[in-house]
Amino acid sequence: MNYDARIEGSGRDDSPSASADARFDHAQAVAALEADSEEDRAHRRRNLLLGGLGAVALVGVWFAVHHGRGADDDAQAVNQAPTVSVITPGRTSVAGSINASGSLAARREMPVGSVGEGGQIASVLVDAGQWVTKGQVLAVVDRSVQVQQLANNEAQITSADADARLAQANLDRALKLVDRGFISRADIDRLTATRDGANARVRIARAQLGETGARVRRLTIVAPEGGFLLERRVEPGQVVGAGSGVLFRIALGGEIEMKAQLGEVELAQIHPGSDADVTPVGSPQHFTGKVWQVSPFIDPQTRQGMVRIALNYSPELRPGGFATAVIHSGSVEAPVLPDSAILNDGQQSYVFIVGKGNKAERRNIKLGLASDQGIAIAAGLAGSERVVLRAGGFLSPGESINPVSGKR
Repeated sequence: MNYDARIEGSGRDDSPSASADARFDHAQAVAALEADSEEDRAHRRRNLLLGGLGAVALVGVWFAVHHGRGADDDAQAVNQAPTVSVITPGRTSVAGSINASGSLAARREMPVGSVGEGGQIASVLVDAGQWVTKGQVLAVVDRSVQVQQLANNEAQITSADADARLAQANLDRALKLVDRGFISRADIDRLTATRDGANARVRIARAQLGETGARVRRLTIVAPEGGFLLERRVEPGQVVGAGSGVLFRIALGGEIEMKAQLGEVELAQIHPGSDADVTPVGSPQHFTGKVWQVSPFIDPQTRQGMVRIALNYSPELRPGGFATAVIHSGSVEAPVLPDSAILNDGQQSYVFIVGKGNKAERRNIKLGLASDQGIAIAAGLAGSERVVLRAGGFLSPGESINPVSGKR
């Protein structure tokens, strides 16, 4: 509204005093209007300031509420994550050793039996626990019948030899008379044939004597090689023959061995020539031996193979007994973990490590040497990883975990 027009329209007075009064009233009105306008502007500024402060306060409250809720959620998620013990294995020099158990036996066992026509045992000359040499007589079978056969063969040789000499003499005389015409050429041929037949009968008789002599010799049971006599299964008066089976058992050279069954993982760590310490059950003594054979095949049913450890003879090493062995399989530098950290799904060995964001991460590994310190990891770990020490079987890849430092 135009305040000047309103003042002018209220009435005009052209007198000097009226004009002065009008100017005064006009000034007062203008001042009042300016005062009202300034008050409105100040009021509007206050309203805008209060509105801004209110908006800032609302935003602050919103951030405080939602930020606090997120922190609570994060704290709750941390509290819900399973707490697991972890270790950093590093790298260690490991002297590998494999524990094994098995039985003692002769390294080369020689069974000895009767190879002749047999008969009754006349005498046994050795006993178990003795050392024997090659060709030594172990037992003798009665040979009374064979002795008579030898005498008969010798007599046949004598008779055949006499016939041969007579036939040769007759031939020699006939050859002297054939030039004079007293003996025909046909008689010479007949006498020559008679001489040759007599000589052949001599050879036959001698062959029969040799055969009988061989039969008699086979009635004497001898050691095929020198060694330690492990077992005697025959006594005087016992009737034996080719089907009587084993009468004596000899350990060739007295050498003993230990046979142990091991899994395919352990077999891969052992080589011929590896040292081994063998302890018979019930004996405080340890005997040093060497692996001389590692099974070239794995039993598909048991997944195991045979390791054979050669040992020198000792009275404490009794074939058939039980023994334990520690096989030294060399040394390596690798991360070492306890059994509790290593898992297996039937096809692959693995561990869980702490990944980014404290997530469980599966890591496939290859096992190496085993020792009192633990199991060396041949491949899959560098040693700087944080490895879940226990309860890895309850974790899943990608699961959040709360790792804490643990002890082996």
